[in-house]
Amino acid sequence: MIYLLYLLLGAFAGVLSGLFGIGGGLVIVPVLLTTFKVLNFPAELSIHMALGTSLATIIFTSMNSVWAHHKHKGVPWSVVRTMVPAVVIGSYLGGFVAHSLDATLLSYLFSGFIFLVALKMWFGVKVSSQQPLPGTLGLSFAGSGIGFISAIFGIGGGVISVPLLSRFGLPMRNAVGASAALGMPIAFTGALSYVISGWDVADLPEMSLGYVYLPAFLGIVLASSLFSRVGANLSQKLEHRKLQRCFAILLIVVCLKTLLTA
Repeated sequence: MIYLLYLLLGAFAGVLSGLFGIGGGLVIVPVLLTTFKVLNFPAELSIHMALGTSLATIIFTSMNSVWAHHKHKGVPWSVVRTMVPAVVIGSYLGGFVAHSLDATLLSYLFSGFIFLVALKMWFGVKVSSQQPLPGTLGLSFAGSGIGFISAIFGIGGGVISVPLLSRFGLPMRNAVGASAALGMPIAFTGALSYVISGWDVADLPEMSLGYVYLPAFLGIVLASSLFSRVGANLSQKLEHRKLQRCFAILLIVVCLKTLLTA
């Protein structure tokens, strides 16, 4: 049943990645916390393992999602190339900062972040297309912040980068495409930092690579690789406002569940 749950979780995360340009970490992390509790993993390690495993899965979720958006000509590659170096530095540092935080504090911070995202999804974000796209320095500064926050919370950064890039004047479809493309370097370097920082930690479960739990990683990746393209195709057809409000309700439930687990 646990492995079936990983597959279902991967399918759901893949669809979210394609629809909203997010890696699915906001849902993956709380579900992994619950499964790790069932498997009797050490409580002080569970949140770090959930975050590290989530980032590792997003590498592949984003890979498939960005290809689908690229085929629809939705990825502004010039913007992505400018932001990637700063994104890599920020996400690498973010993983090490998360390692230094107490498990309970990190769980509360993650719950608070989910709640803020839910509010944003429900009420929407009004953006102005009149604001010019910043230069290299401005995009780099934004990228470092996106990478840092994303690595701490085990996400692909879409909930931050999509509204930010929209405010910079990118059309929504291009903002989602750029977010999906940025999710790959965020996830790779963030996951690497969780692997390195957790490498010598005592009492890690078997089949763990630092803070990345390989059975969960494999199950989620297998399903998400297929379903991210489904989500990307749906994003071209469905009305985003209703989808966002449904997702907001789900996030509120996830937030409460995470608080109870913490």
